[in-house]
Amino acid sequence: MSGYRNARWRHRATRLLAAVAAMCAAGVTFTAGPAAAGAGTAASAAPTVTTVTAGGAHTCAIGADGGLWCWGSNYAGQLGDGTTTNRGAPARVDTATWAAVDGGSGHTCGIRTDGTLWCWGSNFRGQLGDGTTTSRSAPVRVGTATTWARVSAGPQHTCAVRTDGTLWCWGFNRTSQLGVGTSPWVANTPLQVGTATTWASVSTGFGHTCGVRTDGTLWCWGLSSDGQLGLGFLGSQTTPAQVGAATTWTGVTAGYAHTCGIRSGALWCWGENGYGQLGVSGTFQTAPVQVGTTTTWSTVAASGDATCASRADGSLWCWGKNTTGQVGDGTTTHRSAPTRVGDATTWTGGLAVADHACGIRTDGGLWCWGDNSGGQLGDGTTVERSTPAQVAVPA
Repeated sequence: MSGYRNARWRHRATRLLAAVAAMCAAGVTFTAGPAAAGAGTAASAAPTVTTVTAGGAHTCAIGADGGLWCWGSNYAGQLGDGTTTNRGAPARVDTATWAAVDGGSGHTCGIRTDGTLWCWGSNFRGQLGDGTTTSRSAPVRVGTATTWARVSAGPQHTCAVRTDGTLWCWGFNRTSQLGVGTSPWVANTPLQVGTATTWASVSTGFGHTCGVRTDGTLWCWGLSSDGQLGLGFLGSQTTPAQVGAATTWTGVTAGYAHTCGIRSGALWCWGENGYGQLGVSGTFQTAPVQVGTTTTWSTVAASGDATCASRADGSLWCWGKNTTGQVGDGTTTHRSAPTRVGDATTWTGGLAVADHACGIRTDGGLWCWGDNSGGQLGDGTTVERSTPAQVAVPA
């Protein structure tokens, strides 16, 4: 079969497993907590949120005071509150102050303001990096370093950048997504990716990883079943390989089997396109293709089979898979071109998308929409929403 059909089969198989996990989670007590405001309305006295991440069926956000809050599905302890109880509203993760957070399918990792790195949740493939394959319902520290700067949690692997510009990855390596070659199959502690000390950011997909270096170059590695590495071929790449020759990349985001990046304000996507997640018509693309002609894109986020991006004018646009309303346009129709989310011009670029999506506005308000099967929209229900609703994050 073609790479495209293979990827679609993998999607169905993986989502079947996800559905089984959700069914298991359904047997766990669901705690609603305080509800958020209804769709299209503002929650009263909502504090400022600075960072948000969307996991497989959970959400986490950092407040202006550095407090970390998580909610949604918690079958593996990915909310970090010491339980496996689903939460329909934000629950505080310990009392530490946090600088960064990222959610994978069933695990979460965050960096505290002291530069230490912590992970929690599912650990079947060593993705927590604590030297074990034991799942954790509360944060466990990754090594002893105090110089972590950025972290990205994929479905079953994790990568992070330190302040010295080095890149480290751990977890599942079946498709060489760790960037260290074909071995080991599983790494339960961080492994350095090459010797470069110029990594600026990293993003983890299902079986691939991409990163931008300080010189503006873009690098990808791992599985390229649908061209998601942008290297012009289908197959795999065991170590980082440069995508084209451009030196103006400012950011990259890896979805399930597609990737998008911004360079000089223009948006480019490549890889699988079964739901239109590349923002262009047609099938998969093995090299970057520009999305429209706009050159004012500021931030892009992709996960699963959907993509969202904001422009310099503060508008928000989403496209791709829309089965649960994650495009946010009031429908469940898949979109193959950027579709505007409402008419607000106050989106800051703090974006996250999976089968649900969340965004932050200039007033610090957090808004979420899409799938809500695990309570990940934070409104105290499990009813999906196809338009943004504000989340009431406790002070």
